Amino acid sequence: MQLSKDDLLEAYRIMRTIREFEERVHTEFATGSIPGFVHLYAGEEACAAGVCLHLENDDTIASTHRGHGHCIAKGCDVDGMMAEIYGKATGLCAGKGGSMHIADLDVGMLGANGIVGAGSPLICGAGLAAKVKGTNNVAVAFFGDGGSNQGTTLESLNLAKVWDLPCVFICENNGYAEATASKWSVSCDNVADRAAGFGMPGVVVDGHDFFAVHEAAGEAIERARAGGGPSLVELKVSRYFGHFEGDAQTYRPADEVKNLRANRDCLALFRARVTETGQLEAAQLDAIDAEVGTLIDVSVEKAIAAAKPVAAELMTDVYISY
Repeated sequence: MQLSKDDLLEAYRIMRTIREFEERVHTEFATGSIPGFVHLYAGEEACAAGVCLHLENDDTIASTHRGHGHCIAKGCDVDGMMAEIYGKATGLCAGKGGSMHIADLDVGMLGANGIVGAGSPLICGAGLAAKVKGTNNVAVAFFGDGGSNQGTTLESLNLAKVWDLPCVFICENNGYAEATASKWSVSCDNVADRAAGFGMPGVVVDGHDFFAVHEAAGEAIERARAGGGPSLVELKVSRYFGHFEGDAQTYRPADEVKNLRANRDCLALFRARVTETGQLEAAQLDAIDAEVGTLIDVSVEKAIAAAKPVAAELMTDVYISY
């Protein structure tokens, strides 16, 4: 799929925004100023960007506990996200959801989710709605290697195929379900191999390679949009930080992350490819780096200065009013 210069610049901006957002949250969390749990997405930026660049505003995604990257790639406001993580009233969910429950239905973000494997049933609902209404919208579920073993995910794969729903299932296999290596917990070499059992296409992709992700996701999303039913795409990728902030990561080889950052960094791989081929100039990417740095600085300043939710709002937003 041909990408224009504007497409490439947007892809880099998304990935750089995710990276800077996550690196900054990592720093800020260490100060004790951010409440609750945080699970960072750094290292996996090519996955969210490569998939979500194919989606329209009315398309929907369902995310995981490691959802910041998906939120940014789908178009959630960065200031609102940072405020939500800080638990402030100006957050996308008024400070009530925090890191693991950011949602913004206005941009098709059905929510990050603290329950492993909980996103796939949601996109079956969104996919069914699209099919019944006769729209060409697509619903995408992100889940990890741990989530691939949940009954909710397997049941959703089956249901999506039985009803031929416009759904795409994206497994971001970062090699660890919390602290358990996927080679110990997943019954087959590739999660995507399970697609055959449900009668749908399955493909394995290098999740560090934006271009490979973009191509595979594009084919699956186009198929779903055209009425061809669901697909399972497995992205082999790696996270730079622990399962959660504070994770000692004693289950990982000592030099694993260092080697990943040096040799498999998706932003560095992207930069090298587009500059070496002459598609973009280094100065254009440098300008984005500077702009994103300012964006994140401002978002933190706004979040720190914002007011906390008031006690009177505690029990609101629990049920929807029809």
